Amino acid sequence: LQSESLIEAIHIVFENNIIAFGDTYWQQISGTGMGISPAPPWATIFYGLYESSLLDRWRHRIGFYRRFIDDAFGIWITHPCQDTNEKLWNDFQEDMQNWHGLEWTCEPLATSVNFMDLTISIAGTRLSTTLYEKPQNLYLYLPPHSSHPRGIETGLIFGQVLRIRRLCSKQEDADAHIKQLFQRLCERGHNSSSLIPIFSQAEDNARMRS
Repeated sequence: LQSESLIEAIHIVFENNIIAFGDTYWQQISGTGMGISPAPPWATIFYGLYESSLLDRWRHRIGFYRRFIDDAFGIWITHPCQDTNEKLWNDFQEDMQNWHGLEWTCEPLATSVNFMDLTISIAGTRLSTTLYEKPQNLYLYLPPHSSHPRGIETGLIFGQVLRIRRLCSKQEDADAHIKQLFQRLCERGHNSSSLIPIFSQAEDNARMRS
């Protein structure tokens, strides 16, 4: 695909975003249409144009930085003077917002932060991670009477156990989260005696793949 063709296709998508509301139709003339396929990569590239210069200006304070679409994680190198450090942090946040009206919500400086499905903490001279789950998560796993292939249940457990083992730095954290998963599946109507062998196989699989 030639770059000119790609640019023309993007123009068609973004300049012809039509919304139906009742018996009326509206054309969006500002911003990116939510739900359209090109929106995430478009937004990532768009902010990335500014981000590279932003990080270059603040390389003396940003020790590490990664972003996934609209979620970013970074390590701030603290200035020894508390007042100066606070001013620099505020200046950085203002600089981050200075790009075509995009607004970022920054967490206060801390030794622990939630990022995506992780809680990342500073533990001495290392980073420690554990699974983060949003408080509003209802954990509505498929009940056993759902008309789905039997392998769905096994795949869910295998995937979740592997994910938990990989994301948790401490074994006791992983053990607690896997126990919670087991209990939540039981609460959804699954039989504990049928779950135990699947969890055992999932643990064996996680050990081989970790």
